[in-house]
Amino acid sequence: MFTKSALVLGMVGAASAFTAPTMMLRSGAKATTMSAQSNAAKIAAAGAAISLVAAPAFAGDFDAGEKVFTANCAACHAGGQNSVVPDHTLQKDAIEKFLAGGFKESAVVTQVTNGKGAMPAFGGRLSDDDIANVATYVITQAEDGW
Repeated sequence: MFTKSALVLGMVGAASAFTAPTMMLRSGAKATTMSAQSNAAKIAAAGAAISLVAAPAFAGDFDAGEKVFTANCAACHAGGQNSVVPDHTLQKDAIEKFLAGGFKESAVVTQVTNGKGAMPAFGGRLSDDDIANVATYVITQAEDGW
């Protein structure tokens, strides 16, 4: 499956493969040169920028994150709850309220890596990929309401 970015880059490449005649337009006293090729490339580049901004940046793998979560986090956070500090759950509203950095994967990565309060640090115990996967799992589950 192709990502949006790969598809847009493919369109840019396809647009640049065609050589179209250049048109000369006169606007007042100034002449402007336009080509279908340059316009297509500009449009594709703008589309790429928009798709990169609009698409969520989920870095990890949900299924792998679920396995890491079950093995390392579920003892305290089963079902998105918190058995140590009950109001600090993994529900979206609690993450927004209590997690430094808010409801973002990067904030979950920081929390899991460094720990805070009663939560131990998992940096050094889990790989960066495992932590990114857990962050994806937690944010997705919180978004879906666990």
